[in-house]
Amino acid sequence: MKKYFFIYASLIFVFFNSCTNGKAQKYNLTPIEFADKIKELPEAPLLDVRTPDEFSAGHLEKAQNIDWNGADFIEQIEKLDKSKPILVYCLSGGRSGQAATKMRSLGFEQVFELSGGIMKWRSEQLPEAESSTAAVEGYTMAQYEALLNSDKLVLVDVYAEWCGPCKKMKPFLDEISKEMADKVVIIRIDADKNKALCESLGVEGLPTLKLYKNKTLVWDNLGFVTKEVLLEKLK
Repeated sequence: MKKYFFIYASLIFVFFNSCTNGKAQKYNLTPIEFADKIKELPEAPLLDVRTPDEFSAGHLEKAQNIDWNGADFIEQIEKLDKSKPILVYCLSGGRSGQAATKMRSLGFEQVFELSGGIMKWRSEQLPEAESSTAAVEGYTMAQYEALLNSDKLVLVDVYAEWCGPCKKMKPFLDEISKEMADKVVIIRIDADKNKALCESLGVEGLPTLKLYKNKTLVWDNLGFVTKEVLLEKLK
């Protein structure tokens, strides 16, 4: 009996000891937690895995750009120390999640992700570095509100050229624009060229759809929807 008690006690000790040694840490962090982790680990590499164009339009301070979709992604991350913490983010969390999974499979021990990406970071009004190039400012809020002045329904599609679900939705959005031209106006907003506007609108991911009637928001959707679902909302 004493033998079993000793084994049980040993297992309990190992479990709590592993937790205190950081092996049970949380790796998917909110913006506030991510900001705190950056301060806690000032020497840890901070990776922005978006495209160079996205990176140049605005990024977190001291971030290093390694494009997840770039041909040299693996080559670049293999230069990093796999035994030390690494922080990673993208626009809305999709690419950074894939990058983090890949990195862990390659032996990286501590990969911290920014949940919701830089869009969620911006919605929390957290700081970022100044743009390294002159980015396209896009619509102001006043211009955006002017677009909503219509006696028809106004459907706003916030998208990005690199966004897979956005690309998948575009063909039937174009169809609806033609088929229901007498009832619906569809406005497409490029998130990469309208950073400030997306922040003001509280856009946290892509694609985002916003449906207005008489300038009043009547439906707000984050993520892919089918044509059938969208037509139901436009009735």
